[in-house]
Amino acid sequence: MVYDCLALALLLLACGPTRAEDRPPAAANASDTPAPPGAPRKKILFFSKCNEYEDAMIRRTNRQLSPAEEIMSELGKQNRLAFTFTKDGSMFTPETMAKFDAFCFFTSGDLTQPGSDGNPPITAAGKAALLQAIQEGKGFIGIHSAADTFNSGAQGVDPYIKMLGGELKVRVRGMGSAHQILVDTNFPGMNSVPADFAVVEEWYALRNFSTNLHVLLMQDTASMSRGSYYAPNYPSTWAQKYGQGRVFYTSLGHQKEVWLNPVFQQLLTGGVTWAAGLVEADVTPNIDKVAPGVSKQ
Repeated sequence: MVYDCLALALLLLACGPTRAEDRPPAAANASDTPAPPGAPRKKILFFSKCNEYEDAMIRRTNRQLSPAEEIMSELGKQNRLAFTFTKDGSMFTPETMAKFDAFCFFTSGDLTQPGSDGNPPITAAGKAALLQAIQEGKGFIGIHSAADTFNSGAQGVDPYIKMLGGELKVRVRGMGSAHQILVDTNFPGMNSVPADFAVVEEWYALRNFSTNLHVLLMQDTASMSRGSYYAPNYPSTWAQKYGQGRVFYTSLGHQKEVWLNPVFQQLLTGGVTWAAGLVEADVTPNIDKVAPGVSKQ
């Protein structure tokens, strides 16, 4: 089935074709910082349990894999990444997690609760073991609604949010075009991103930012026009060290057209390969320089 992607004229640089096939696109140059020849393949557990609304990109409708899983699988083949895809929270045991180099979440809600999706939840012990594994050197990649996962409450910022580096404050239903401002061209996958580009997406206003963030993209709030978005620019894509572990997050990823765009694929692949330890990058904290005061909001 062919999808009409006229929205790509507003997306990420208009660098892809105006029409795209409903299948993972070829992306031989998915990352501009490829893994060294002969580097061992890294194993990634891609987890997509959602306790409330399930985004279309991770919905397995009459198919073995969701659209996002299909695209990640294709990118993995070309970047020495072996993905295992699951919605089963019972996999988060120390024994199972030891088999993986990194974990990728496209999730939402309190994953320790059964939720409405019918998939087994993570146990409280499993959540603690995950955070410990990352702190001890595993990698973590959060996509879009990963920031709407284990939301903080009256008891303070959730430990998962401290690991991720920020969380959802509010979202606006419906799509809109807004600018992303490039901060770091040296991080893997980022040097093909234009310095200032517009993308149609479901936008998140974020809060509880870590002071340890190395910001890669900033949300240009002047190009947004709804409610809580009237605020100073804030980080939308970042990397940070969590103990010995590596954490990458991007708020992009709701729209299929975004996933099909080569710029997003390069950005995402760069983050995954860095988090998994295939490539290196300087992630010295820069949030106080590029977004003064935002970590105190």
